[in-house]
Amino acid sequence: MDKKGEDILLLDIREEALFTDYFLICNGENDRQIRALADNIAAEAKKKADILPWGQEGNAAGGWVLLDFGDLIVHLFSPEMRDYYKLDELWGVHTSFSGCNNKDHVQDGIFSLQVIH
Repeated sequence: MDKKGEDILLLDIREEALFTDYFLICNGENDRQIRALADNIAAEAKKKADILPWGQEGNAAGGWVLLDFGDLIVHLFSPEMRDYYKLDELWGVHTSFSGCNNKDHVQDGIFSLQVIH
């Protein structure tokens, strides 16, 4: 199964939010792919950085999963739910890292773009 996320966007919301620094927003084609992305992101964060999500909300069958890593919140959406919630528009007026709109940055649940402060 292809575990690459699509339509990936990283939003820098440090100036507007106290609860996190970044939103990573990504589409999965179906609930199986969203579940696989969420599982692999959590597993790779544990393996590579020895961190676990502080929390997880939503479910893949509902078209949305949120992984809360504190400074980074990952939103995994079905295309329909992403269009419904429109987080891109709500927070999109802020700095985004448009270079991350490439599905090669998320492969096997690993986000490979590094953000430099």
